[in-house]
Amino acid sequence: MRAIRCVEWGGPEKLRLEDIPAPKPGPGEVRLRVHAASVNFPDYLIIQRKYQIRPELPFTPGVEVAGVVLETGAGVSRIRRGERVAAHIGTGGFAEEAIAPEAACFALPDTIEDQVAASFLLTYGTTWHALADRAALTPGERLLVLGAAGGVGLAACDIGRHLGAQVIAAASSPEKLAICRAQGARETIDYSREDLRAGITRATGGAGPDVIYDPVGGDFAEPAFRSIAWRGRYLVIGFAGGAIPALPLNLPLLKGASVVGVFWGDHVRREPERHRADTQSLLAAIASGALKPLVSHRYTLAETPQALFDMAARKVLGKIVIVP
Repeated sequence: MRAIRCVEWGGPEKLRLEDIPAPKPGPGEVRLRVHAASVNFPDYLIIQRKYQIRPELPFTPGVEVAGVVLETGAGVSRIRRGERVAAHIGTGGFAEEAIAPEAACFALPDTIEDQVAASFLLTYGTTWHALADRAALTPGERLLVLGAAGGVGLAACDIGRHLGAQVIAAASSPEKLAICRAQGARETIDYSREDLRAGITRATGGAGPDVIYDPVGGDFAEPAFRSIAWRGRYLVIGFAGGAIPALPLNLPLLKGASVVGVFWGDHVRREPERHRADTQSLLAAIASGALKPLVSHRYTLAETPQALFDMAARKVLGKIVIVP
């Protein structure tokens, strides 16, 4: 089978497309024919040895896939051969076939196409955990989404709208903000043209956001927090902007506000039953059309390095997928 291989640490330009033997499932695992694999920021980090998971070389990147089960290993009882599933697998997704733990697989309704199915577990899972669980977002609250045109940002617009929040999207161009409006944002802030704090004041009528969803970090963190409403919740999702910000601790004190960490990966490990229930809720909402993950571009397996470059350069909207 064909697979993208990381044979030395470095950027996407060092990845190779190779023919390798098809994998065999071990106990508790299934072998999938990959119909689609989504591109996520951890894929870009892991090949540079900048991620908390550091597999041995050589390996195949790709953390999230959808496909059909070709073979089941010993002890597999919940997932059947021939079943369509989505799975979060850590590595191995950018290939024609992949191995997934049975526990990481979710059966797919017929109404969810493969490319959407490959694109929701990490972004929508992270965001549901952030907004519904960690922030306890309630209808009518004001939700500010930073980096709103990226994968998790658009998921936050979509889920925030679904939960009844007043969504305010902040991004860097009118084109990106138009997509955010289509995904549920009521107000927008173009922070390439408008001061962020001034935009927040305008969009909230001076009240400030009740919840801030921040997957970016960097220079926008402190001005956003300075604008937060009384008893607001600031969700730390990640640091796609590169820099990890430092907040003066008098700011949470003065606003009676909370800084809330969102670590979806450890949530999955520590609270598997809750994670499974949340994922089933997401699948039902996507199948019914209540939530609509956006897949903006598709790449072939050979184009995987370009897909990673495009994502890292923020040239893409929503999610992008590899279609083997």
